[in-house]
Amino acid sequence: MNVNRRNFLKLSAASGLFVAGASQTKPVLNAFTKTTEASGKNEPQGEWIASTCQGCTAWCAVQVYRVNGRATKVRGNPNAKANHGHACVRSHIALQQVYDPDRVKQPMKRTNPKKGRNEDPGFVPITWEEAMDTIAEKIMELRDNNETHKFSVWRGRYTAVNDILYGSLPKIIGTPNNVSHSSICAESEKFGRYYTEAYWGYADYDHENTFYEILWGADPIASNRQVPHTASIFGKLKDQAKLVCVDPRFSTTAAKADEWLPVIPGEDGAIAVAIAHVLLTEGLWYKPFVGDFKDGVNRFIAGRTVREDDFEEIQTHGVVKWWNIALKDATPEWAAERCGIPAEQIYRVAREFGNAAPKAISFSSPGSSMAVRGGYTALAQAALNGLVGSADGVGGVISGGESCPKNDFPDFTPYLDDIAATGIAMPRADRGGKLAYPALNAGKSGGVKLTNTLADAILSGDPYDLKVVISYWTNFNFSNQGTDRWDEALAKLPFHVHLTVNPAEQTHFADIVLPCAHHMFEALGAVRGSNGNLHTHLHLQNKIIDSPFDVKIDETEIPWMLAEALERKGFSNLINYYRNEFKDPESGKKPENGSEFNEIAVKMYTQPVWDPSVEKKGDKINGWEEYKQLGTWNSIPYQFYKKYDGNWGTATGQFEFYSETLKLALEGHAEKHNVSIDEVMEAAMQTERGEFAFVPHYEPAYRVGDENEYPFIFTEHRSKLNREARSANCSWYQEFKDADPGDEAWDDVVKINPIDAKNLGVVNGDMVKLTTPTGTITVKAKLWEGTRPGIVSKCYGQGHWAYGHIASLDRKKQIARGANNNIILAPVHEAMSGSGARHGGQTRVKIEKV
Repeated sequence: MNVNRRNFLKLSAASGLFVAGASQTKPVLNAFTKTTEASGKNEPQGEWIASTCQGCTAWCAVQVYRVNGRATKVRGNPNAKANHGHACVRSHIALQQVYDPDRVKQPMKRTNPKKGRNEDPGFVPITWEEAMDTIAEKIMELRDNNETHKFSVWRGRYTAVNDILYGSLPKIIGTPNNVSHSSICAESEKFGRYYTEAYWGYADYDHENTFYEILWGADPIASNRQVPHTASIFGKLKDQAKLVCVDPRFSTTAAKADEWLPVIPGEDGAIAVAIAHVLLTEGLWYKPFVGDFKDGVNRFIAGRTVREDDFEEIQTHGVVKWWNIALKDATPEWAAERCGIPAEQIYRVAREFGNAAPKAISFSSPGSSMAVRGGYTALAQAALNGLVGSADGVGGVISGGESCPKNDFPDFTPYLDDIAATGIAMPRADRGGKLAYPALNAGKSGGVKLTNTLADAILSGDPYDLKVVISYWTNFNFSNQGTDRWDEALAKLPFHVHLTVNPAEQTHFADIVLPCAHHMFEALGAVRGSNGNLHTHLHLQNKIIDSPFDVKIDETEIPWMLAEALERKGFSNLINYYRNEFKDPESGKKPENGSEFNEIAVKMYTQPVWDPSVEKKGDKINGWEEYKQLGTWNSIPYQFYKKYDGNWGTATGQFEFYSETLKLALEGHAEKHNVSIDEVMEAAMQTERGEFAFVPHYEPAYRVGDENEYPFIFTEHRSKLNREARSANCSWYQEFKDADPGDEAWDDVVKINPIDAKNLGVVNGDMVKLTTPTGTITVKAKLWEGTRPGIVSKCYGQGHWAYGHIASLDRKKQIARGANNNIILAPVHEAMSGSGARHGGQTRVKIEKV
């Protein structure tokens, strides 16, 4: 972008210099005054107040500048170590969200009993009391009929106190059906870490000290988590380390990397196991971590098996088994035929990666693992960190981090009556843990609750019909693959309450709509974010402004009001739990209203970090008021090597190449369904059988659609401006959309390689129809060399038809700006982890010029 006067003004607006409402009575700029002395002093016009940005799962501590009661600017919190006191563009875009004129401004109810995309809901304003009484009546009907299991809570973006609305409330009412958006977020990459080193969560990376990074579909300076952290030290990282980006798309990070491997989508696993093959055959594994042959002679020779007794391992388990089962034939030549990357390039990357050991990182991401068979890809990527000894080591990968002290909320089980206990014991609606969906979170069958299968459960009535749903910060008929199913399911749902900031596609099907406070600006809250820069943290969200709208805090104030309404109708268990068990840690006072309940809940949860009497390893904070001012607590830097010598948490206590931990989990799932593990693998759409199930191995990409009818592979990516698909109604998002490589401002394009475009007779700007077995969308074509021939790429985030006047071309006529990728993506899963499978080129597409 050329920085001319017009673009300078645009950039200035995006950074908050000219935000609407930031009025001033005297000029701040005195440089051009005619007198030698400035006519006015540059005195602060407002104050910086701590909060937290939740535009991605980094959850960075920020500060908001408030002038005359208005939020005018955002910056990183200088007290925060995980993000170096910096913030990325997502936090700035939040300013346009909080003052969005299209926000839900008051409670509303539906007056048209018919539901459907083409039906006008006929929303009319109601009071909060009417809304709560209506919801309470529906819940009491379920209790009166012993059908509490037909109640469900759906969770989208949440804070640290989410257990009140998402945890205890559905349990006290009596349902097992609290379902989060997590399975459409990133569960598959966690599968790889857990079944090598027993950590189900997001990893941290020691960029500060590494010498080599392989980024598997990751774009950490743009759209993956920890953007401020990575961007802050990217110059140093580039100076000292080599970066290799494995991605079908020429991403922002690929543009700055030393090497780009434009892999065929879904075939990353072939590269990963081929790299492992080279590391072993060429003796490049890190011997102080893995171990060595007892006589020092390398017996890892392509095509040959090795005796396990000849090798003595140190921190790991099963490297020889892994070789014999899955690696001995996985040469780079073999991989090249599958992944589209030349064998010589795979050799070079593998050798450089091994020579950088132990300060070498294999950086997994949803982009490479959220594929139908991506769990084993994630496992292979995690195993590479074991081979080079970077797991839990300086310059490597941290799976876990230092402890972050916090309090759990009080036990709610004394408030469960017989009706609730019976309801909780009913089977879940989401199908996690069924034979075809192992969803093996932390070794437990059904440990992940599947999001996208809820639509199928509602439509089929299997295992039963859901009747009452409270859903907050969600937009499931936009954010899940196979959107038409969701429209049908929501239309069938008898009673649906949507808690949201903006009206959205899901709101269109709601019976009651409740306006939520924007977490970053309008609510006191706490956020326990992902690790970053070797620090764990617990951030605070202060209430920065009084909302111009009639909003309530989703996870505390609204549950309190609902509990009061239920008490009026004869069910007091929920409100008694809130009144009796929650107490201010300082004064001992119990809550008397929703606002007090919110503050007490936040103080209870965060007490260990601000109470100076509590021992902890990290910042010393002298009380609640100081914590509110600082806005964050930081742990000490991670202390490496604490997992060494039998403390990995796995079944063997070692870093597992042959995963006994996974073997136990699969045995448990198979026994649950009275089948063999091979039958589990088949049901979960995996191709390998036998011992392959317990080791990282290659699984070929799964594609929906016949290649002859649908000749192109479709792949998608995220925007660096995307606040988890909540940015599209912001003009800054649209104006700067061309910051994403290959994209266009105020538009939505599908990127097509010029070779393919020529064969199709398509030129830049043509409208093209993309058709898959699942659906059809129409968008503008963009000729771009940043995607390989045969692959078309499109950013996710546009295509809203019910979100607002900017996100839509015509909100009243439901004409979207661009198209939603999920219309054409098949509703398939990475079943081993329970993750949705939106990546890996899961669907084939036909392109037709309109």
